[in-house]
Amino acid sequence: MIRSLFAGVAGMKNHQIRMDVIGNNISNVNTVGFKSGRANFQDMLYQTLKSAGTSTNPAQVGLGVSLAGISNNMSPGGLQSTGRTLDLAINGEGFFVVVDPNNNEEFYTREGVFYIDQEGYIVNANGYRLQGMSSNNIKGDIQISLDSNRVVASLNISNDGKITGKFTDGTDLVFANSCDQIYLTNFPNQDGLQRTGKNLFKKSVSSGDPIDGTPGSAGYGTIESGYLEMSNVDLTDEFTNMITTQRGYQASARIITVSDTMLEELINLKR
Repeated sequence: MIRSLFAGVAGMKNHQIRMDVIGNNISNVNTVGFKSGRANFQDMLYQTLKSAGTSTNPAQVGLGVSLAGISNNMSPGGLQSTGRTLDLAINGEGFFVVVDPNNNEEFYTREGVFYIDQEGYIVNANGYRLQGMSSNNIKGDIQISLDSNRVVASLNISNDGKITGKFTDGTDLVFANSCDQIYLTNFPNQDGLQRTGKNLFKKSVSSGDPIDGTPGSAGYGTIESGYLEMSNVDLTDEFTNMITTQRGYQASARIITVSDTMLEELINLKR
């Protein structure tokens, strides 16, 4: 009887976690570049009441359910046209690489909303600098050389990440460290990336080390300027999962109430 009580408690706790994951997915349905998550369950330890014999099967009672993990769904979201040059989407595999200038920590993202700051760096909404490479494969921050006499008049980003444009005086854009091409990175196990918030991921032991490459090359998507990748949350799936999770929670709660009723009957035998 006690085993069924604990199994019911385990079911309620883990269905609550699953509902938390679903709630986070739904709340980010309009978050650019968001990747949904999924809670995975597994059965818990079994208590053997009777071992297997030559003519009998083992008698085992399970102790409930546990959380096996929360996996990331890295499938691509739909692309939405914005018409803004520094709105970038990856059409295919890969991640943008951005660096926190305060501690040089590297992060990875599918969100492509970028800006040019007052120092000429191409940054995201958090001020993290987009990484690029030069023609001789030197990697670093992408910084346009600005001064009081030159302002960016036009900007173009090709499918392979090459950045070109003109200043207001008609001259071509100049980059402070010659890094004028955006590169992408990928991982042996994308699903193993660790979420850090702010639409960012960082590598983990499970994901493996980043593998950098040129947009459009084998294994890497192209960069689409003027587009943004939307969230990959499917509301049909999420609402269906919400219903099944709610029913699973209710069923686990019913296990507890029924077990309590049976215990009450046992206690009342004394009367």
